[in-house]
This record gives sequence, C-alpha cells and structure tokens, in this order.
Amino acid sequence: MDFLIDTNVISEIMRRKPDPQVIRWFRTLETVATSAICLEELTFGLRRRALYHKEAWLRRMLSDRGTVYPVTDSAARWSGEKRAQLQNSGRTTTQADALIAGCAWEHALILATRNTGDFAGFGIAVYNPFE
Repeated sequence: MDFLIDTNVISEIMRRKPDPQVIRWFRTLETVATSAICLEELTFGLRRRALYHKEAWLRRMLSDRGTVYPVTDSAARWSGEKRAQLQNSGRTTTQADALIAGCAWEHALILATRNTGDFAGFGIAVYNPFE
C-alpha cells in the first residue's frame, strides 16, 4: 500500500517520545510521501518554535526517502469541487485539508492521518496509524 502522510503523523515521528505503534508502522515504509501543504505546515511549526535540528532531520529524511507532491491544477480543481459539495451539505472543511485530500486522490494514495474525520466525505481512503 502506498500512503500520503499527513502533518500530524510526521509530527508524531519527530516527538521526543513518539507513539510506538506509529513508529513501527513508519519503519515499514520504503518511501515517505507527503504533500507540499504538509511540508509547509511542518516547516511553519518547526520554524515558529526554532526547532532547527528537527527541521534538519525532516529535510534529510525527505531527501533520503521522501517524495513531496505538489498541488497540481487537477488536484486543486477536484479539492475545490469536493470542498464546495461538503460546504453545501453543511460540513465545513479547511482549504489545507481539501488540498491534501486532492493530492491523495490525484496520486491514488491512502491518506495516513490521525484526524480521519477531517477527511470524511472526500471519498478517499484514509488510515489511522495511531489505532
């Protein structure tokens, strides 16, 4: 199975004492795929707290075994359509989550996230490595 890894999963890996189950799952991955949106969120959080050593680890890890998928025109259109459908049915979602879902959709990846509920209604496969 190929996964697109959400921000909260990579953040967990960088914790001082990460969840052992998440670590075991993460170690099974040959490649680490994430989206440009998640990379922005991670970089913002690490820079905001001046965690440069963790940012360096993230850069090395992505350089060694990572893929960062950009938000393409088709992913942006798809996520905009899905976000509008959800909004019209009474469910508000964030632009970031919609774009992450669009990236998973475009590359036919399973989204690995702790926040599976944030992606309900997008019609993409999700997996919670914390469970």
